[in-house]
Amino acid sequence: MVQPAITGSGVFTPPEVITNDELVTAFNAYAAIFNTRHAAAIDSGEIEAKAASSSDFIITASGIEQRHVMNKTGILDPEVMHPHLRARRDDEPGIMAEMALDACDKALTQAGRTGGEVDLVICAASNHERPYPAIAIEIQQLLGAGGFAFDMNVACSSATFGIQAAADMIRSGSARRALVVSPEICSGHLEWRDRDCHFIFGDVCTALLIEAAEDAKGPHFIIRSTRCATQFSNNIRNNNGFLRRTRPYGMEDRRDMLFVQEGRKVFKEVLPMVSAHVLAHLESAGIAADDLRRLWLHQANKAMNDFIGRKVLGRVPERSEQPNILQDYANTSSAGSIIAFSQYSEDLAPGDCGMICSFGAGYSVGSVLLERA
Repeated sequence: MVQPAITGSGVFTPPEVITNDELVTAFNAYAAIFNTRHAAAIDSGEIEAKAASSSDFIITASGIEQRHVMNKTGILDPEVMHPHLRARRDDEPGIMAEMALDACDKALTQAGRTGGEVDLVICAASNHERPYPAIAIEIQQLLGAGGFAFDMNVACSSATFGIQAAADMIRSGSARRALVVSPEICSGHLEWRDRDCHFIFGDVCTALLIEAAEDAKGPHFIIRSTRCATQFSNNIRNNNGFLRRTRPYGMEDRRDMLFVQEGRKVFKEVLPMVSAHVLAHLESAGIAADDLRRLWLHQANKAMNDFIGRKVLGRVPERSEQPNILQDYANTSSAGSIIAFSQYSEDLAPGDCGMICSFGAGYSVGSVLLERA
């Protein structure tokens, strides 16, 4: 049977950065404007006043220090509070495909491959700019790839589900070389006017090249096994379904049209699910927790990752065992665990094992057991 492996990885990082202090300044200015404009309704008890945010609050709640975004001017404008994303003509590349090209080129270069050698592209992401045609097919064309392409959305687990799909297709022979691409423009779906979540997300794109291990041209990671699971929940939801260039009709009155979550319920319900999932995956693969050199977790919240690390390893993980990129990138949905893998994997020695794990809305959880070759 063909043994699939990750032979290249790439990350596109938007050049614009918003620090916590910048974000708090903008949010608090918005809150002051809101409270002034609605003073009468606030005094009468019809609506609640907007509470101020702070950098200390953000760090304590999430561990996030900054985030990269495709556009910061709109987000930091108290009268706008969302990114200005230029409307694209139908005859020019979309913003997701544009991001993807950069990440894919890096992954292909690392693997010593060209776009023409790829015969499968999976665009696995939470936040798609349109329903169809598939973003993946656009990326396929721009890369000069052959074969076929399709989009996949399993929220924050999209990348790991995409890895499983690609690995299975390579094993079966229906594809020879696959790119799993995750262009995440989370800023277009976040409600930047909500104190409880205005700091959570950032934008990024990751790409992984997956092919037969026997075809690898350099150091690579064997995909030993994958495991995915889902369980329906409304505790993390987004009803909008597309990147907004302007606020759609009625948006001001529909808070539920953007990212919403019941944070305490998510923490209580998802963490045991993920911890049990990872431990079961390791057991089925015959890997002891102490033999796991690296845990590349979904970058959602530092407290969540710390909890999962302790449950899986049975102790507090060393920083090198469970690397975090959350402080620099914020939550980048499905791309977070892949950023961690891309930045913290080269030091592993042949035979070392690590696990990529992502989790999120659905609920969904996906894990990929890797061995350095």
